[in-house]
Amino acid sequence: MTTVIPRWEWRTFGAHFGAAEDAFAALTPGQEQESDELYLLAGSENNVKIRDDLMDIKVLREVGATGLERWEPVMKVGFPLSSADASRVCEALGLAPPRAGDDYTLDRFAAELVEPSDSVRPVQVHKRRARYMVGGCMAELSDVEAGGRSTRTIAIESEDPAAVIAAVRDVGLDGYINTSYPVGLARLVDGEDPRYAVIDVGTNSVKFHIGERDAGGEWRAVVDRAELTRLGEGLQEAGVISPEPLERTVAAIDGMVQEATQHGVTAIAAVGTAGLRMAGNGEDVVAAIRSGAGVGVEVIPGEEEGRLAYLAVQAGLGLGEGSLVVFDTGGGSTQFTFGRGAQVDERFSVEVGAVRYTERFGLDGEVSPEVLDEALGAISADLSRIDDRRAPDALVGMGGAITNITAVKHGLATYDPDVVQGTVLDRAEIDRQIELFRARPAEDRRAIVGLQPKRADVILAGACIVRTVMEKLGQRALTVSDRGLRHGVLIDRFGV
Repeated sequence: MTTVIPRWEWRTFGAHFGAAEDAFAALTPGQEQESDELYLLAGSENNVKIRDDLMDIKVLREVGATGLERWEPVMKVGFPLSSADASRVCEALGLAPPRAGDDYTLDRFAAELVEPSDSVRPVQVHKRRARYMVGGCMAELSDVEAGGRSTRTIAIESEDPAAVIAAVRDVGLDGYINTSYPVGLARLVDGEDPRYAVIDVGTNSVKFHIGERDAGGEWRAVVDRAELTRLGEGLQEAGVISPEPLERTVAAIDGMVQEATQHGVTAIAAVGTAGLRMAGNGEDVVAAIRSGAGVGVEVIPGEEEGRLAYLAVQAGLGLGEGSLVVFDTGGGSTQFTFGRGAQVDERFSVEVGAVRYTERFGLDGEVSPEVLDEALGAISADLSRIDDRRAPDALVGMGGAITNITAVKHGLATYDPDVVQGTVLDRAEIDRQIELFRARPAEDRRAIVGLQPKRADVILAGACIVRTVMEKLGQRALTVSDRGLRHGVLIDRFGV
């Protein structure tokens, strides 16, 4: 057998790889090859294939803390196989050993050992691959056809695992899940639609979405939920994110990453918003999340947050070609996007979020009308950037405050995104709920049907922000979008 040095390997499959496409296009390919291969898929962790009339086996020896896999080549021999070699192949495939003393041509091996087996699936594969060097690592970009379906795969490998991780990040594939050839090939021939995950790390909550994209380009939600971790708790006073909320947030994100992996996602995109933008220790928080949950968080500007939210609204509501304002209010900020149809004209973010006014005016419990008026005045002053704007043809709101207000309107004991999506909220309903929340301490608010208990302390501030936006933009009503930043990221990063 030709001696091959074991290497740490990373690989991903997909139709498009975003920024990595440009990174590889800028490189000069080395050796290019085309081949027909027969993979023997047996549900094991071994990579067994036949190429150029050689039986080729690699065994997974180790999985590193970062998810890298160390594969060891253990066989590359020609046919006919000796009895000993045939036994080693059967062992790798989980088959009973063949008769001692017999040699096996390829046809005999297939007819007597592979075809009668219910556990081994032979898959004919055609590959066109180009090789590159990336950060001192060997890399390969391949087009793959199998079972009447096609995909692409990128692999990066080296004896140095740290170099592999660095190269993956350098080409823009950070967040893509390491997927071995046997696993990726099985998903391809089984016709599994690719899945992608988005984690939205907000000031008040962490939102988690897994979307599955079919052959027609349509998205189906597999998982869509949020956990209130209060990352921005105390941020207004301290200027930094404190250890306890960080610990809660890392634990929540770690659970989401594990869930995404269990669902077989191709990639995870994680973005951070206002809390991480404002925190003086934002870089340390991002580093702690990567260390504790194994995912890199991209802290996006408020303007980009608004663009992605607008994209989600256009995809989810289809509001026509009139003038449109989309706003997304969260715990630390509110993003505004002004446009007409699919065209974005202006987008910006203001530091107007439910957590800061809750803490500033004590809105987490019962408050007097005078305190409420003071809070509304402060919110109005901080939203001066949208003063004197022409009333749009449509106003769309999104975010936890708005979806919770909508759930309360419908009395949803169990949240139903299909009911929430497209709901029209008028000022009278917002005013009714403001009074409902104002007159109750947080404990009593938690009994309100439709209100997420963990959001009971910030809901009054959120409702006040919504009411103020409607008034300043001259709207008696708004349309609710359940599809928010996470859906926009999904479309933008993985929708090509």
